[in-house]
Amino acid sequence: MSQITVYTDGASRGNPGPGGYGVVLMFGPHRKELSQGYSKTTNNRMELLAVITALESMKRNDLPILIHSDSKYVIDSIEKGWLWGWVKKGFKGKKNADLWQRFIPAYNKQQNVKFKWVKGHAGIPENERCDELATLAADNGPHLTDHGFEAEANSLF
Repeated sequence: MSQITVYTDGASRGNPGPGGYGVVLMFGPHRKELSQGYSKTTNNRMELLAVITALESMKRNDLPILIHSDSKYVIDSIEKGWLWGWVKKGFKGKKNADLWQRFIPAYNKQQNVKFKWVKGHAGIPENERCDELATLAADNGPHLTDHGFEAEANSLF
């Protein structure tokens, strides 16, 4: 059985600053690219949002998915099980809880998702394309408001 191959990347100009994500989805002869810019966010949020967007864009849930990311934050949080510990503790004190809570149903909807860390800027064409999409979105927009970031930044506790 074939698999869906996904590459994701996030970027921010300043941390926080304008940011964006890029996604490349491939299945057989099919290829789709996604990107979006945000007016003020962080790199980790954009790395995670790229993965979420990829998962949410899936029209089927019966095919294996291999997601490539250069984000240790995203990969380790999932592969090392940190995320499930955060869930048990109600995300207390954790940044990006809104995005992790959005990730979980998108991830759980799929039957077979695997993650692979790739070194950024290592000449992998699809990873380089994701970086280009993310940085173009960060630099040129159109920019949406990252409401989760704004709420976290303005939180008193």
